[in-house]
Amino acid sequence: MNKNDLLKELCSIKNAKRVYRDRASNFVIQNPEVFPFLLELIFKNKTKTSIKAAWVFELVCFENLNLMVSHINLFTNNLRKITDESALRPIAKVCFFITKAFYINNEIKLKLTDENKDQIIEANFDWLIEDHKVATQAFAMDTLYLFGKESDWIHRELKLILEKNAGSGSAGYQAHARKILKDL
Repeated sequence: MNKNDLLKELCSIKNAKRVYRDRASNFVIQNPEVFPFLLELIFKNKTKTSIKAAWVFELVCFENLNLMVSHINLFTNNLRKITDESALRPIAKVCFFITKAFYINNEIKLKLTDENKDQIIEANFDWLIEDHKVATQAFAMDTLYLFGKESDWIHRELKLILEKNAGSGSAGYQAHARKILKDL
C-alpha cells in the first residue's frame, strides 16, 4: 500500500460519521506502512483531506498508539501548525493519549523526550489560552493536568488560567475547569 491508496481511502470519507472514519482507520492499522503518510497529510493544513486525516489519526492512535512511537518527533515538531478547529480536537485528544500512555507504556516513556514533552505542553497551553472549542480545551486541561504531576509549575499555571477563564467560559468549559481545579 502507498500514499495514493491512503488518499483514496480518505477521499471515500463522506462525512464525520464513525462508520467512515472506522473504515479508514482500520485500513491504516492493517497497512501500517501508510501511517507516516497519514501524519504528513495532517500537517497540510486547511484542506479537507488534512481534516479527514486528523479524524482517522485519532482513531488509529486510540487503537494502536505504538504506531506513533517512531514518528513522535514529526508529530510534536508540527503540533503548532494545526489551526483548523476540526483537526485540532483529534490532535489534542492524541496529545492526551500520549500523555496518559507516558505513565503506563514503557515504549512511549522511552521514546518521548523532554523536548517532545515541552512541545506538547506548550501547544496545549496555547490551545487553552487561545480561543478554541471546548473539546480541544478540555483535552488540553487533561494533558496539562497529567504532565503537571511531575512539574509543579504546570499545575500552578494551569490553575491560574482556569481560575481566570472559568467564569467567562461556556458551561462545558466551566464544568471541566471545576473538575480539574478540584483535583489540583
